Amino acid sequence: MMPNRRAEGARWLKQASRDISDARLAREHQRFSLACFMSQQAGEKAMKGYLYGKGAEDVWGHSLADLCEDAKALEALFDVLKSRAIYLDKYYNLTRYPNYLPGGIPADHFDDLEAERALELAEEVLSFVKERLAEEEPAP
Repeated sequence: MMPNRRAEGARWLKQASRDISDARLAREHQRFSLACFMSQQAGEKAMKGYLYGKGAEDVWGHSLADLCEDAKALEALFDVLKSRAIYLDKYYNLTRYPNYLPGGIPADHFDDLEAERALELAEEVLSFVKERLAEEEPAP
């Protein structure tokens, strides 16, 4: 049985929205590395939501640069998004593992400004994806 591509895409976008909400909470509580990581997760899930929503059966990887490349095959405008979304990629490992940093731990390495920037980027990715998917919605 073929899964409903729109429903699957919407499911991923719903989680991306929740991840942005969680990133905001983490930032408010000065958990800046977590806010950055959750922002990366939101961007990643938004991109996967787009790809699944467009009918992709298997979507692999965590890199927004790679996911934007996959989406670019469907819509060239994702090249513009990629130039900004790529900055979220650094938060996938740096925010969680001490061995990715020259010293200290991720919890001590990230600040409010970095968390704010990560959130803005994640919101931009989610908004961009939602706009693209809304354009194909049939009129009621």
